[in-house]
Amino acid sequence: MSDRHNQIESRLVGIHNRITQAALDVGRNPQEITLVVVTKTFPISDLEILYQLGERNFGENRIADGEFKVGGLPKDVIWHFQGQIQSNKLKSLLSWANVIHSLDDFSHAQKIQSLLPEGRSLDVYLQVRLDRRDDSSERGGVWPDDLPKFVLEVANLKKLSIRGLMAVAPLDAQPEQSFARLEEIHRSVKDQFANSGLNLRGLSAGMSGDFESAIRHGATLVRIGSSILGLR
Repeated sequence: MSDRHNQIESRLVGIHNRITQAALDVGRNPQEITLVVVTKTFPISDLEILYQLGERNFGENRIADGEFKVGGLPKDVIWHFQGQIQSNKLKSLLSWANVIHSLDDFSHAQKIQSLLPEGRSLDVYLQVRLDRRDDSSERGGVWPDDLPKFVLEVANLKKLSIRGLMAVAPLDAQPEQSFARLEEIHRSVKDQFANSGLNLRGLSAGMSGDFESAIRHGATLVRIGSSILGLR
């Protein structure tokens, strides 16, 4: 085996162990948590190693990169997109993405609905913004107060299957506080739509530097890149 294979395997085992321990520490079943390996900027050869090691969920932030890589791996890979959605590139995105984590604009949702062929549906997570209202950050997301309306709007688009919420902890805030707030928002939305038939159980949250905190607060998907593949 190559040095790169051994390096990735060692880091991957360490991450899985940490996910398991973080879940057990709060009485959760580790099997409830899906690892999405963020493979942006890394070559297909690294993804092939990850595939050999049993990983099937890969995340990309750039539409062109995902479109390029999808043809180089087996069909059972699940491709996750968590980058900023660009309306003029949605057709390209839908050619390869199985899951979109960053839906925060109803016009984008409508366009996805119109572009998807009959018989195809797409899993989506609705991105929630955790910044302060006066924050000038360009980070995406729906404000929590606007979330119930957004859920209803997207739920009316039959080709989109809402799987839950997604959020990124603000850079200037403690992850524990951010994810505790996210947990409250998630619980409130699930309670509000408990009898609607919608599946809002999923929570996509946590990256290399904060995923254990996210797991403590209910994350069901963690998006981890640099702790497994290193820095580019």
